[in-house]
Amino acid sequence: MSTRTARRTAPRALRAALATLAAAVLATACGTGAAQTGGGSGEPTDGGDLTFLIDSLGDTWIPNNSAISSFQGHIWGHVTDKLVYVDDEGAVSPWIAERWEQNDQATEFTLHLRPGVTFSDGSPLDAAAVVANLDMWANGDPDRGINPIGLFPKTYDRAEAVDASTVRVQFSSSTLGFIPTLGYHGSILISPASLALPAEQQADLSRDIGSGPYVVESWRDDDSVVLRKRDDYDWAPGALDHQGPARIDSITYQVVAEQQVRSSSVQAGQADVAYNPAPKELEGFAAQGFGVAAPRYLGFVNGWAINTGVAPYDDVRVRRALQFGIDRDELLATVYTPDWLPAESFFQSNVPGATDHSDLFPFDPARAAAELDTAGWVPGPDGVRTRDGQRLTITLNPNPYLATSRAADELIAQQLRRLGFEVDIRTYDVVTYGQRVAFGNSDVPAYELTRSIIDAGTVAGVLTDADNGEDWFAVGGSDPELSRLATGIADASDPAARDALLDELQAHVLDQAYFVPLHQQVQRLYLNSPRVHGEAYNGVAYANYYTAWIGD
Repeated sequence: MSTRTARRTAPRALRAALATLAAAVLATACGTGAAQTGGGSGEPTDGGDLTFLIDSLGDTWIPNNSAISSFQGHIWGHVTDKLVYVDDEGAVSPWIAERWEQNDQATEFTLHLRPGVTFSDGSPLDAAAVVANLDMWANGDPDRGINPIGLFPKTYDRAEAVDASTVRVQFSSSTLGFIPTLGYHGSILISPASLALPAEQQADLSRDIGSGPYVVESWRDDDSVVLRKRDDYDWAPGALDHQGPARIDSITYQVVAEQQVRSSSVQAGQADVAYNPAPKELEGFAAQGFGVAAPRYLGFVNGWAINTGVAPYDDVRVRRALQFGIDRDELLATVYTPDWLPAESFFQSNVPGATDHSDLFPFDPARAAAELDTAGWVPGPDGVRTRDGQRLTITLNPNPYLATSRAADELIAQQLRRLGFEVDIRTYDVVTYGQRVAFGNSDVPAYELTRSIIDAGTVAGVLTDADNGEDWFAVGGSDPELSRLATGIADASDPAARDALLDELQAHVLDQAYFVPLHQQVQRLYLNSPRVHGEAYNGVAYANYYTAWIGD
């Protein structure tokens, strides 16, 4: 399970040190407030080792099945490359694809690849390798238990290697979002030899060969991953303003489940980065001289996809009661910091094509109560509304990928109870959550969403069931207007026409209360040691240490 075992002593020693620290800090608090600072300054230097403390490392390393994870994605971002780079404003720039063209209908694209790129096993990252990856992203391999990449265009038809450095990609209809999607964190380039392995061998991280600036030196299931820099790496995206090998020699990702222990370990100098510190402690950390970062990602806001297949949420009046019954200002003020912004739509405001429809989901408890009254839900003696002997209930499942989800759900539960909802909160760990909480489950009326995207046009593949879409709201084909808009967006060949349809789509989804926005999302938080400098954050808010260095 490990390419080299000698390095395992470092994580073992680190675990012992952290265990000692945990006993010492259980009763320690670190301050309150909110802030965001960089990781410091100084001249870049080579060398040094970085230790990154993380909540979890998930339950599989099959690339297609783990690349979009908020946890495993950190590792994939260092051992693999992508065809294009996308920054936090959605701007696309060359990477392994150094240029590209498309036809007027946006049904055919030609990618021209950077020469001389190799996977860490020495095999070329050429056109044949790119075709193998495109096919795997689009189709997966169900017979081997390998999923397609979520949000990859459903209109993908085929790709062919024109020559060693040129790939032609064809779609069944216009697909304007194809190029940006190549920078999505699921679109990682893996050696064809690795892609051909059985799923159980792909689940061995040491067998998943990438072309990135780091290689896997060792790993242990949901415990640690050690990466070692690749000395011959020399094809980073120009947007990062650094070429050649990485500066830091090694990166150790160590699982530490306790949020406070992760943060206190960085404060004590026993680790360099703590993932997902408590938001309210960021200002205190910054005042002590630590680097804190709360980068926004491109994607959907934090909110609920409502399952219209579960009564009473098949009734738009009940859905609108949820929409109008949540005090988002109180939520932001109580649980979060100024890094979290009010939602304006179901897209983050930095996503190209997002428009402001916040007027469709104001906090208006009187209006929420009127919707429930009209729908026949009457307050009972205990304050819970009933209709025909049924209690008005909703189950919330805090998202374990978000450190603040439980606290947010508890506050929202208080607000909804005042309206007459009976609220049940069920909390699971990462693995159990993945098994029990999913779109369309009969016991999941409201699915908490934190999906990153690179291009807004990809919504056509998730909001309905067209072309095997994910059908987030369980509407199937029952809403002709939703189907019309989603299909029009998917088939648009003109960006301006697509943006107009996107605006209509956002208004329709919010008016029908299929989606209940909570706030703009800061999914990934970082507490950095003062000795960490020069890290970068991409369009989906992953920290990249290729550019970073260790200083005094």
